[in-house]
This record gives sequence, C-alpha cells and structure tokens, in this order.
Amino acid sequence: QVQVVESGGGLVQPGGSLRLSCAVSEINFSIYHIHWYRQAPGKQREWVATIGTGGPAKYPESVKGRFTISRDNAKNTAYLQMNSLKLEDTAVYYCNAKWYTNDFWGQGTQVTVSS
Repeated sequence: QVQVVESGGGLVQPGGSLRLSCAVSEINFSIYHIHWYRQAPGKQREWVATIGTGGPAKYPESVKGRFTISRDNAKNTAYLQMNSLKLEDTAVYYCNAKWYTNDFWGQGTQVTVSS
C-alpha cells in the first residue's frame, strides 16, 4: 500500500526556516511528479511547488525565491526548504505524488509562523 508521509513541520518565528520531508513508499518514485500544497484555516488548498523528473522546479509567485523543492530518488523522498518564512505561510503542508491517474497524498504537516 502506498504511503506518503510528511514531516518537519513545527513552530518558527518570522524570517526563520524549516525543511519539510515527504517520504513515499511502494511506488516507482523516480517517475512521479512531486507537488507540495498548503491549506490555511478557512482557505482553499494552494499549490506551493512542483518538481518533475527533469527540468526546472516550479513555484507560484508567493513563495518563489524563498522555497526550494528537491528530491532524492534513492531515498524515495522529496523536500521543501522554506526560508524567510512569513506569517502568511502558516498552513498545513501536503505532499502529493502524481503520475498520470496515480495520485497519492499525505496527511499533512503543520507549519506555524508566529512571533
């Protein structure tokens, strides 16, 4: 059974950094596109980052230059490095592994940015 497990969330002050991890089991990880999304209370889920199997990663303007997505296919793990965190980055962060109709989600990890 496929498992997607996020970790690394927590409480951080504005301007701080966190690195989220996304460990995926029971799939051919290297062929999947990995996406990070987030959902703040009372808001819709928002796309945060994408890394494919080649080519540059993609980000929305809201996080570009602050967040970096990466992957280690040998470890079946993707990462989201988040720097210069802002109050508005507070949300539950979800990892999504997708390859055509194969679409797997984790349970999310909470990131809280607060002074």
